[in-house]
Amino acid sequence: MTDELPVGTDTVGRVTGRALDWLHRNRLYGAFPSPESADLADPNGYYKSLGETALAASLVLRERSVLPAGHEQAAHELLDFAWGQLRQGDLLYERQLRHPLMTDPLEVYTHFGRGGHRHERLDTLLGHLAGLRAHQGAELMPNRRLAVANAARVAGFAGSGSSEGSGGGADWAGLLAATWLGRLPEPWAIDWMTAYCMTHTVFHVTDWGGLPHALPGDVVAYLECWLPVWIDIWTEIEEWDLVAELLIVDACLPRPGHHRDVWERLAAVQHADGLVPRDGKPVGDEPEQAFRDQQHTAVVTVVAGTLAQSRSGDASPR
Repeated sequence: MTDELPVGTDTVGRVTGRALDWLHRNRLYGAFPSPESADLADPNGYYKSLGETALAASLVLRERSVLPAGHEQAAHELLDFAWGQLRQGDLLYERQLRHPLMTDPLEVYTHFGRGGHRHERLDTLLGHLAGLRAHQGAELMPNRRLAVANAARVAGFAGSGSSEGSGGGADWAGLLAATWLGRLPEPWAIDWMTAYCMTHTVFHVTDWGGLPHALPGDVVAYLECWLPVWIDIWTEIEEWDLVAELLIVDACLPRPGHHRDVWERLAAVQHADGLVPRDGKPVGDEPEQAFRDQQHTAVVTVVAGTLAQSRSGDASPR
């Protein structure tokens, strides 16, 4: 069903580089329109897109040893841009201070911390909140609990492990068991939203492919069997955003399948300027709206391509 992907494959590198360049070139469309537009209570808004940009940039920097030098420079500039938009972390601090049950300030901050940016007051606040029962008991979906646990693990906050890559104090087996994927469900019952939840379960357990052996053997076997089927289905109906997320899942497995044929399809639909459409529908001509609509797809394409190149020597014999 898939072909092994050789080290340094031109297709993956080309698609990834062009998507990263598109994010870098259009980054100003992700800026806050004005200081007054930074709504500290807004659950999405500009915080979400800046956090996604920081995620992609931080993983490029984490895997920079296997990537072209130009990728590292673009990632540094993207991360610095997003950090500047958040007033060097002050907005994340104020958001967390005023809304202590929010978890996204920690999740977003972790991407910057991975790239070398720290905020002393936010570090203190997050360390304090980690010990509160109210914060530990925040009502979250199971895959979101994994997101918070991984963010705390990477950032090294009390109660979650002392360093990036460690197992930490979180009950990873219990957290995984509470998710849809953790139950090894009937694979035909998956739907669009559940597929996104499934992908994020894998992202957080493995710290975005940094811990490819963190998934239990039965979950790995389940994904090795059914992930190619899901990729085929969503490729056929041209849900490119979800396809890229599923390719990230593949790159998080101990033995990635790599799906070279799917990367060729992504290369075929990628626009000349590097934009990757989120689905098979036409993309509008207005640049700012195109950025808002397609930015997430560029982010997950960069992440998928970065991890695919990093893991290219770990191909599965399937």
